[in-house]
Amino acid sequence: MTFYQELQLNQAGSKALIKNCTTSGEKLRHTFVYLFKIFITMVFCVAFVMGYGKIFGDENSIVGVIILLCVMVFRNADFGMKMTGSLTSMAIIFSILAFGPRLANMAGLFGELLINAACIFVLLFLGCHNIMMSNHSTIVLGYLLLYGYDTTGKDYLFRLAAIATGALLTGIVFYRNHHKIAYKRTLSDVVKEFRIDSLRTRWQITVTFGVSTAIFLGGLFHIPRTMWIGIAAMSILMPFRNDLKGRVKGRIPGNIIGGVVFLALYLLFSPSILPYIGMIGGVGVGLSASYKWQAVFNSLGAMAIATAILGLPGAILFRILNNILGSVYGQLFEKISSNVLDRFTASASCAEA
Repeated sequence: MTFYQELQLNQAGSKALIKNCTTSGEKLRHTFVYLFKIFITMVFCVAFVMGYGKIFGDENSIVGVIILLCVMVFRNADFGMKMTGSLTSMAIIFSILAFGPRLANMAGLFGELLINAACIFVLLFLGCHNIMMSNHSTIVLGYLLLYGYDTTGKDYLFRLAAIATGALLTGIVFYRNHHKIAYKRTLSDVVKEFRIDSLRTRWQITVTFGVSTAIFLGGLFHIPRTMWIGIAAMSILMPFRNDLKGRVKGRIPGNIIGGVVFLALYLLFSPSILPYIGMIGGVGVGLSASYKWQAVFNSLGAMAIATAILGLPGAILFRILNNILGSVYGQLFEKISSNVLDRFTASASCAEA
């Protein structure tokens, strides 16, 4: 394996390579490559997000995070259809990211529910035809982040420009990496493949209403940062039930540990460390192969931002509480949705017969 090929490995792949080394020299070399990969990735990510903030304003730094995720994901993932259909889907997806979260925040509680449900379903339907790609982890996450970090006025106009720029950049990377792959499936074929008895369609429906109702209930009870409840529900609503249970077992303890770590860092180093906690979390995610520890380090940056809004106790409390609520609700909703869809499918089959 060349140096470049080794840089392309994910955390689990790099750790497996290091673990299987037979000599100390070989193990040292692979460890160095792994740490170097994390370093250059962090430098690039920080520079990219900071650059986005400088160009489009600090309120739109979150857009830089989302575009960075999209570029990194769609460098390898595709939509499972012809290039024309893929680029059309991408244009629709970025249009929803541009306008959907703003419209949801402008609407009342029930209007927000309808807009979120409609937008999330279209994002899942167009961007997650191949469920093994897990594109929803990026696309729907981006929608929820933009919903949670909403902006208005001049900042929103800059946000539109930031998203348009990101859409162009992502499209260029996507076309460059995937234009030689030949698919027979078109966008119209994807529409025709929508079937209530298919695993993919059932999962898309479950995630759509699971996430949108989780946010709705959070808003109904006036819980701060309802975005976190929606993200937690989305993260554990996996296509396969065994994966769902593993996510719940990892996310809840992970956020509790993350809260303890965040409190310790805050008390040891004072509030001056807040701007750097996100970087610490990013490095930690890079070193983590398990979902539980990724949840630990992902929570650090979120709490660092929320401290300015909710204060230290509120940021830690609601980060933990919202993730527990979202995870438990997502698991319960999956069971309810599965039963309802089973009955609906059975009724449809009987009627057809």
